Amino acid sequence: MRLYDDVVINGERALARSYAKVNLTLDVLGRLPNGYHEVKMIMQTLSLYDLVIVDKAEAGISVTTNLKYLPSNEKNIAWQAASLFLQTAGIQSGAKILLHKNIPVAAGLAGGSGNAAAVLCALDRLYNTGFSDAELCQMGAKLGADVPYCIMGGTQLAEGIGERLTELAPLPKLTFVLVKPPVSISTAQIYEAIDSCENLAHPDTDKMIKAISKGNVSAIASGLSNVMEAVTATENPVIYRIKEMLAENGALGSVMSGSGPTVFGIFDDYSKAKTAADSFSNIYKEVYIARSYN
Repeated sequence: MRLYDDVVINGERALARSYAKVNLTLDVLGRLPNGYHEVKMIMQTLSLYDLVIVDKAEAGISVTTNLKYLPSNEKNIAWQAASLFLQTAGIQSGAKILLHKNIPVAAGLAGGSGNAAAVLCALDRLYNTGFSDAELCQMGAKLGADVPYCIMGGTQLAEGIGERLTELAPLPKLTFVLVKPPVSISTAQIYEAIDSCENLAHPDTDKMIKAISKGNVSAIASGLSNVMEAVTATENPVIYRIKEMLAENGALGSVMSGSGPTVFGIFDDYSKAKTAADSFSNIYKEVYIARSYN
């Protein structure tokens, strides 16, 4: 699932879907000399998406969103993506960006990174610059570690700081229930805590890759693992409560995505997923149903 292929051109306008992602596994291997952390994780695209509309402009960059609290200036990663693209391509004109957000913000679902990826791909199509996937991903990596993945999408093993991607066999068709509790997470603080923690439960990423290649849903469900989860949940025990409730409602497995706070459960039956989502909707405001998307 290449995001570039999903862009629709209508005259001077490009429309793109910016998809959410979840981490089926997430392992932190250590801190690199440059301060970044080396990771090894399996990421999966979901059908939940933001709509990103990009118009050519004579000059300058503007960003408008349906969420009033989001920045509309250079603090917005979509603005940064447009600026980087136009500068790299040597284009003097500008871009007008409209973001219709459906993916929850600061949730561990790469909503912002996906917006940046969509802007890069949309501008490449609009201006017929013909950048390769590798060149777009290289630009994306300057904006955020998840942006290259959001450009390529699907089921991928991500290594390095997240920019080194290896395409895996597609995940079997599964339904995801996502629950974002109303807590704020600092990714930087989570990484700092991991650096000082010992005896953390690390995922068996290679075992998960085999489970996916065989389409073994029960092994996929049992292999869901995120080294950050225990650290985040220590300060926010609601993470564990959501996981328990997902299990009670028939989830085959569950885990926190990214640094949190969103927790997702996987289901092989949509009706069970819908019943589970309905039960959470009575407690939490941000509850979503999505399917795996490849």
